Amino acid sequence: MKNIKFKIILPIAAFLLAFISCTTLDEEILDESLTGTGEAEIVSGSIAPVYGMLRQVWLHTVNFGLQEVASDEGILPYRGGTDWFDGGKFIAIHQHLMTPGNSLVGDAWTYITLTLSRAVAAEEQLTLEVENGNTNAQNPLYEMVAMKAYLNMLALDNWGLVFRKDASDEQSIILRGEEALEYIENELLSVVNVISSSNGPGRMNKSAVEGLLARLYLNAAVYRDPYGTPDFRTEDMDKVIQYTSNIINGPYTLSPEYFDLFNDDNNTNREIIFSLDQRGVLQTEHSRWQYWSISGDQVPRPEYPSTRGTDAVAATPDFVQTWYDAYGNVDPADADARFFMRNTMVPENLQDLTGVNPTNDEDHYYTVEDTEFEMDRGILRNIIWGPRKDETGAIIRDTDGKVKIYPVINRRSSGANIRYVDHTFQVDFTSEGSLHNTGNRFSKYQFSRTAPNCCSNSSVDIVLLRLGEVYLMRAEAKLRKGDNAGALADVNTLRTSRTARPAQTPAPLASIDLDILFRESGFELYWEGLRRTYQIRFGKYEDSWTEKTDSDPNKRLFPIPQRAIDGASNIEGFLAQNPSY
Repeated sequence: MKNIKFKIILPIAAFLLAFISCTTLDEEILDESLTGTGEAEIVSGSIAPVYGMLRQVWLHTVNFGLQEVASDEGILPYRGGTDWFDGGKFIAIHQHLMTPGNSLVGDAWTYITLTLSRAVAAEEQLTLEVENGNTNAQNPLYEMVAMKAYLNMLALDNWGLVFRKDASDEQSIILRGEEALEYIENELLSVVNVISSSNGPGRMNKSAVEGLLARLYLNAAVYRDPYGTPDFRTEDMDKVIQYTSNIINGPYTLSPEYFDLFNDDNNTNREIIFSLDQRGVLQTEHSRWQYWSISGDQVPRPEYPSTRGTDAVAATPDFVQTWYDAYGNVDPADADARFFMRNTMVPENLQDLTGVNPTNDEDHYYTVEDTEFEMDRGILRNIIWGPRKDETGAIIRDTDGKVKIYPVINRRSSGANIRYVDHTFQVDFTSEGSLHNTGNRFSKYQFSRTAPNCCSNSSVDIVLLRLGEVYLMRAEAKLRKGDNAGALADVNTLRTSRTARPAQTPAPLASIDLDILFRESGFELYWEGLRRTYQIRFGKYEDSWTEKTDSDPNKRLFPIPQRAIDGASNIEGFLAQNPSY
């Protein structure tokens, strides 16, 4: 596929009606290199804007943040009384007190529906190409059908509705409940046996469609009745087992090193089924999943001294506690390779910081070459280490030019009392609990070495579906059918596959039930935007956790943005608000 370069100016207000009517979007496409007359250019120029816009859907402050902060996994306080308040949208989402005016919900709606409208336009163009004898357009057409289904699944999961629209000059038909479920099912079934099996993870392929079908059937009980007690039907679970087994018996393999899944070269990792391709082909690189949770005093890459984290989302104490509860007296960092991987190899004589004064610790460091420094991965706790800058903003080095690695100084919340960054267990919405250092942090994705810089850009593909999740889906379907032994075997296959650091390979479980499986899904899939969906399906979403006590089952769905309802006000009864909003 040729390189595709496109830059998009996004007049947000123009997109609100993207899936309400046949409104023409005022969208300016600049530097589009694949709009020539050749067949390949037409095909690539049709699908590139759809795949490219996934960048916006999965930004930290769009659907990713919506999923993480609404769950018991992530919390984003008003940091130090200066950062990340943003009109209170993150606090409201976390407490399930959001309103139709919440901009986090609104932005997710905007970009999901915009990308969906692009997929409709692409499907329309490619259908014409196929009808005109362009055989190169056939498989991309199947991809766009699958992409429409995927995006509608996001809408169904968030708001309990889907948009049925097959041509750009048609008004959408809004479906809910069983009708919505059947529509997505039929779309996916129409392509599952004909779409290419050879597309890489950055494109929809047969296994990705099978994975989406498995997700759909696993959540079918929730989608049919989003506010009631889910009725998991045997026939749905059988289909989950069918499609997950197809994938498990296919070409994918579980990654021995868990964090290789989120490394710079993960585009070749054989566990990843579908991802946001950040190889530069679509010019969509972003690293928000990398740096959003990281300390704002941490320099992730000494090669780029102006970069830093943002001190945003932290892990809730409730989520971290699930690891401690699972492993008892053994630190989860020693028991589970998914929890932590140490890369900052602090010499033993420097590890004890008792009595060390952060204002006078110039000799308390070790040195590495620029490209040798790697942040620790997984769940970051307590004091962290990293490069330090001098008063000019340059990285401090020794006489050989190597980078000096120090305990990171907390300059954002220390005030006059200078101290080290200490990622505490406790984080909440109190003044003390909201300081910039509070809360354990997610460091799952590697900061890229191959992108133009490591924070604004990244060459690390964003994982959207992988084999580890497929094993968990099959285990759940088996367990809900009463096959405990089969479920346990699948979970243990997954747990014991992470063998790159044998001392930290999780031991097999002796037994399984729904609570243990839910806990295991958190260990495997944290910081991947899936926790909210799992909580709803497992009946955990109305529970209380740090700073969240709301127990209204109507909050399982988000409010439809008021601006979308207002935009559709000329069509009576077209877009009804969800209950409780």
